[in-house]
Amino acid sequence: SASAADPASAVQSSDSDLFVIRMDPDAATPGGTTTVHAFVGNLGPDTTASPFTVVVTLPAGVTAEGPYVPENCYAFQEGHRVRCTFPAGLAPYRSATALVPVRLAATVPAPGTLTGGWVAVRSPDDCDEENNKQPFEIPVVESTGPRPAV
Repeated sequence: SASAADPASAVQSSDSDLFVIRMDPDAATPGGTTTVHAFVGNLGPDTTASPFTVVVTLPAGVTAEGPYVPENCYAFQEGHRVRCTFPAGLAPYRSATALVPVRLAATVPAPGTLTGGWVAVRSPDDCDEENNKQPFEIPVVESTGPRPAV
């Protein structure tokens, strides 16, 4: 029988460097929606040998609202975080993107900027964790609809 030390039965890790590229979502109005693009690349030199996980942490006042891409993404912590898993096989100089639709609370101030959002990637193959997390900001704009008379 194969032991845990048998290299043939163990998953081989790769020498890959996953990183997050900062991408701020499009502006949204209070109560409106936008999409967070969690953009991850592989600097190589190897193709990823293990699955990797992307976690999106949303700013206060923002809640995830599916459907998500990839479809295995799920929201937790009352919709303030979303976790997505990608399979092994991300080649060097290729990217993967999770799409996380979000809704802003009707009470967020406009105009303004919501800060405190983060995209992070985790992989057992990753040789450099310094570039695994990036912040993002969501610009909040006033509604262009009719305004009530004051």
